[in-house]
Amino acid sequence: MAREIERKFLLEGDGWRPLAHSGKRFEQFYLFAGEDRSCRVRITDGASAKLTIKTGRGLSRGEFEYAIPLDDAETLRASALGRILEKTRHLVANGRHTIEVDVYEGVLDGLVVAEIELSDENESFERPDFLGVEITGDERYLNQTLALREQGEPPENHREKR
Repeated sequence: MAREIERKFLLEGDGWRPLAHSGKRFEQFYLFAGEDRSCRVRITDGASAKLTIKTGRGLSRGEFEYAIPLDDAETLRASALGRILEKTRHLVANGRHTIEVDVYEGVLDGLVVAEIELSDENESFERPDFLGVEITGDERYLNQTLALREQGEPPENHREKR
């Protein structure tokens, strides 16, 4: 089984920006979502698409990802639950790891979240100053929750200071 082990953080300021390289724009939406499983479609830069199934909760979860035709993804968009998330992902090299910084757009404008994928739950990593409060396991910040929340705002009081 494929596993995803990641830790998530809010950011402190914009000290990550000069270190960032690459930026990909994502549109993502959910086809189904439950307490411990979800199925999403992600369209990258309007040019390619993947279907991802996630299982479990917390730091380590099952993750199964498959490329799908862009036309299929665009057709599935009509079946999206909740809102379509829009974000740009920036990559920041950090020692032997890469930090993925997601800058949300649209209704979630101002929300910025960083993720770091690990090979083991106990793996250590360099923690740069721009990583703020850890939100791993905080369900308010799961993409699934952000897509399905009824309110238009991101979790309260967590907008990036610009």
